[in-house]
Amino acid sequence: MNNSATGNSNRAPLPVNTDVEAIILAGGFGTRLRTVVSDLPKCMAPVAGKPFLYYVIDQLQQQGIKKFIFSLGYMSEVIQTFLQENYPALDYQLSIEEDPLGTGGAIYKACSMATEPTVLALNGDTLFSIKLQQLLQLHQQKESYCTICLKPMQQFERYGVVKMDTNNCITSFEEKKWNEEGLINGGVYAIDRGKFLAQPLAEKFSMEKDYLELLVGEGNFYGLVQDAYFIDIGIPEDFERAQKEIGRKE
Repeated sequence: MNNSATGNSNRAPLPVNTDVEAIILAGGFGTRLRTVVSDLPKCMAPVAGKPFLYYVIDQLQQQGIKKFIFSLGYMSEVIQTFLQENYPALDYQLSIEEDPLGTGGAIYKACSMATEPTVLALNGDTLFSIKLQQLLQLHQQKESYCTICLKPMQQFERYGVVKMDTNNCITSFEEKKWNEEGLINGGVYAIDRGKFLAQPLAEKFSMEKDYLELLVGEGNFYGLVQDAYFIDIGIPEDFERAQKEIGRKE
């Protein structure tokens, strides 16, 4: 695989704190991707001959993550079969939504199953080749409720902009609009599980709108900028780009 695309190498895994579990959100319908992938969950869309979820799991394992929770919904049985057949030795649990709970509800449900004090939540249809150790170090140093990995972008309108102060404390989330440049929410969260579960949140809610944006003024959220490879396969154009970039040396 192309190391520039995924950040993988032959080195031993980084010494990630063992008290961490990864929650992979893999329950999306993939509505915008239906024109090219109509019969699979979005994270199972084939990229260079493998389900996209393979690359997400591989990247986490390369950096020392050993415990996983897969948050499933739409066509969950397809993902369950993939995990059973390809990861028989993986330490994982399944959190299955009977009804869509939103990003926040899905993370909350999975967090209630987790056993470690820190969880790493990320999307199964996005690959962001961050250095996890740096994210976790900042998260612990700041005693943050939630620490977000931020990606610098140029000339975009698909994502909102995240602002933070010189102390890495996030100060605001701005709506999606055309931006010449800015920091976007890369969708990778280090979360203090106890503090998150202690919040009075609805069963169904958006992680972005109903948690992060609602509570941002309290100074409990921090950001880490990493200018690493980033791709979200949620639209056909980026799905096709992934075939070329991720599959270059696969």
